[in-house]
Amino acid sequence: HTYGQLAQTGCALHVFTYYDDVDWMDELLKLPVQSIGLDFVHGTGNLAHILNRGFPKDKTLIAGLVDGRNIWRTNIAAAARTLKQLAAKAPRIAVSNAGPLYHLPITTAVEKFDPALLAHLAFAEERLHELRLIADAYDGKAVEAWWTPLDVGANMAVRERVKKLVDAEFTRAPSYPARRTAQRKALPLPVFPTTTIGSFPQSPELRKMRADYRAGRVTADAYKTFIRQKIADVIKLQEDLGLDVLVHGEFERTDMMEFFAQQLDGMATTSNGWIISYGTRVYRPAIVYGDVARPRPMSVAEISYAQSLTTRPVKGILTGPVTVLAWSFVREDVPIEDVACQLALCLRAELEDYERAGIKIVQVDEPAFRERAPVKRRGWPAYFAWAIKAFRLTCASMKPETQVHSHMCYSEFGEIIEHIAAMDFDAISIEASRSKGDILESFERIKFDRQIGLGVWDIHSPAVPTVDEMRGIVDRALKLIPRGNFWINPDCGLKTRGWDESIAALKNLVALAKALR
Repeated sequence: HTYGQLAQTGCALHVFTYYDDVDWMDELLKLPVQSIGLDFVHGTGNLAHILNRGFPKDKTLIAGLVDGRNIWRTNIAAAARTLKQLAAKAPRIAVSNAGPLYHLPITTAVEKFDPALLAHLAFAEERLHELRLIADAYDGKAVEAWWTPLDVGANMAVRERVKKLVDAEFTRAPSYPARRTAQRKALPLPVFPTTTIGSFPQSPELRKMRADYRAGRVTADAYKTFIRQKIADVIKLQEDLGLDVLVHGEFERTDMMEFFAQQLDGMATTSNGWIISYGTRVYRPAIVYGDVARPRPMSVAEISYAQSLTTRPVKGILTGPVTVLAWSFVREDVPIEDVACQLALCLRAELEDYERAGIKIVQVDEPAFRERAPVKRRGWPAYFAWAIKAFRLTCASMKPETQVHSHMCYSEFGEIIEHIAAMDFDAISIEASRSKGDILESFERIKFDRQIGLGVWDIHSPAVPTVDEMRGIVDRALKLIPRGNFWINPDCGLKTRGWDESIAALKNLVALAKALR
């Protein structure tokens, strides 16, 4: 009805769909529009439907044949062949990108990649060049050599390690009740323990120092000394505030994903590859181009230094394998579950080094655990099968007395609560301030027996919450969650806030915990 009304305006209507198959193709093709764009990169069912059922002769088919969501070059010859197949069913045809190009950086021309890797990459401007190449190839014109199979970053030892994984490596022993007993002895924390999620504000001074270090204007020793002083300052601040479990502040990390990508073999990072995260926030996705390996410890020095400054436990914090993949451009010539296991093995080795350094609490962040799930629900079983296995592989070697936390934020977690429970962590911190604790009903549904910290203040707002405002969420939670299982913490992302507001809010958070005790 809506499109019938729009058609009466006399305007030419062009409808684009993307990201997946269209499950209601017959209805779509009947709309009173001039052209319809379909994704033939991620929508394999779209291609089968058009080849089997045809396309209306009174409409133009806009064939999405270059990927708008990943950065690997298009096989021009194969795309031209597909275009010819479609043209046999749709006499009026055009070629286009399969999805919006704002998911991609602007151009590879401003990057300094190894030439061997660069030969496989296409950002947004290169995608436009590919459209011209496909059209020329379709017309029978000679086109430049453009695409070759990905042939960089191979590590056969990593592939063999993944191939030889056995079920026991995905299972943490003993079961949670026994681990909880061991952790109570190793970590004599008060009821309603307080902590933060990991990061603290990153000042202009810090960002300038990092930029100067990257540009060679500051020596490695001077930069290390600067970061250590920042860590020492934040440890003292947390002790003065009265927090129970401390963090090292993450001052050495540009962000929670790029920092690790820069230290792993088989991954690359960009200098100017900014894309939208949300709102006006942007980030630079990493590129998983090869087999992923950890040549050396990545963050053990900073975490162990922080622990040396205090008798209170310091959390060792890593970004989980699913989130690294969700916020990276990932190779497509290897099954995604194999890439996830490669990453998990790297993170597992880092966690084992944390343990050897005396760290008793580790946190594996998975904020994109829900975000990475396929658009279509029918793809969920396969996705969650490998996502859960990747998390469990990361943490399964931890000793019983080592407390494993995870963190998630800003998603409809109620839809996937059973999958979250299957990850087998000891404690989870999860966003609740925006939903006013609505997530609690989902945890009650599965009789959740682990420890949990609900974010009691929304760090995306500069407003400092009062003790009473934070207590509202806690009081609701305690109707469903035992006192002994409840942590007091903010939502994630203190790095985006200022110091004054962060300190004021943390004072109220500690006051809340004391009042509850």
